[in-house]
Amino acid sequence: MKITEHIEASKGKSLFSFEILPPLKGQNIQSIYDGIDPLMEFDPQFIDVTYHREEYVYIEQENGLLEKRVVRKRPGTVGICAAIQNKYKVDAVPHILCGGFTKEDTENFLIDLDFLGIKNVLALRGDAVKSETYFKPEPNGNCFANDLVKQTTNMNKGIYLDTILENSHKTDFCVGVAGYPEKHMEAPSLEKDIENLKAKVAAGAEYVVTQMFFNNTKFFEFVEKCREQGITVPIIPGLKPIATKSQLSVLPHRFHVDMPKELISEVEKCKDNSEVRQVGVEWCIDQSKELIAAGVPVLHYYSMGKSSNIQKIASAIF
Repeated sequence: MKITEHIEASKGKSLFSFEILPPLKGQNIQSIYDGIDPLMEFDPQFIDVTYHREEYVYIEQENGLLEKRVVRKRPGTVGICAAIQNKYKVDAVPHILCGGFTKEDTENFLIDLDFLGIKNVLALRGDAVKSETYFKPEPNGNCFANDLVKQTTNMNKGIYLDTILENSHKTDFCVGVAGYPEKHMEAPSLEKDIENLKAKVAAGAEYVVTQMFFNNTKFFEFVEKCREQGITVPIIPGLKPIATKSQLSVLPHRFHVDMPKELISEVEKCKDNSEVRQVGVEWCIDQSKELIAAGVPVLHYYSMGKSSNIQKIASAIF
C-alpha cells in the first residue's frame, strides 16, 4: 500500500513507523532483522530504509598518481527493502538521493523498485560527502529534491529519459519528501525553506516527513505555516530520542535543531549515558503523547539501527 493509503485507512488514528540504516559492509541481513524484530509488535505500517553514498579517499601511489579507494560502504537499499517486504509483509520505503546518481542511475533504481512491487519512495537531495565543502550533483544528475520528484512522477506517467520509448510502463510510486521545522541548514530562512517544500509538493510529492525536533511547538508552528502556504499533504513528525551527552552538541550542529533548555538541563544532570538514554526516552514519550493528541497521521522514529529505546517509547504509546 501507499503511505497515503495507510493514512487514509487509519481513519484518524496515529500510526507507528521507523527508519533504519543499512548495515556496514561485512555485516549480514540478520543485523537488520535484529533491529526490526523488537518493534514488530507495535504494528509498523512502513519502514524507511536510508541510502548512504560511498565514502572514499584518494591515496597517492609511488608513481605520483592518485587512487580513489572506497573506505566505507553499506549494502544496497533495494535489496534490504525487498527482504523487509518479503519477511515482514510491511511496506518498505527506500530513500532515493540526488547525490551520487545520474538521472539514468535514478531511472534504473526506480525500475528495480517497481519490479519488486515497492510502491513508496522518499526523495531527498542528500548531503555533501566528506570530501566536498558543499553538495555537488553528479554530471547529468538531479540537483534538487524537487527535480527528483519530477523524474519519479514522470515515470508514473510513463515518461522515461528515452523519449522515443513506445508503450512504456507507468510506475505507481507514492513520493514523500523531507520537511524542516527549524529550516534546512542551507536555507536562508524558514519562509524560503517552506517555499522550497511547496515546490516539491507541486512537483508531485504526496506526503512530508520532518527532520527531528525536540520542541513540539516548532512542529506545530511549521505545520501552520505550511497550511498557510497551501501545502495540504500529510505532514509526519520525525522523532529521535537523545541517547548520549555528546548529542547535545552533535545534533544541533549536524541537523540544525535547537534543544529545549529543560532537556539540556536534565541531560547535564546525568552521570552516564545510560541515564541520558532514559531521559531521552521519557522526553520522547511526552512529545509523542502531545503529538497524538494533536492528531498527527504517523509518529515516525529515527532508530539509527538501535531499537531498544524506540521499543520503550512505543510500549508507552501504542
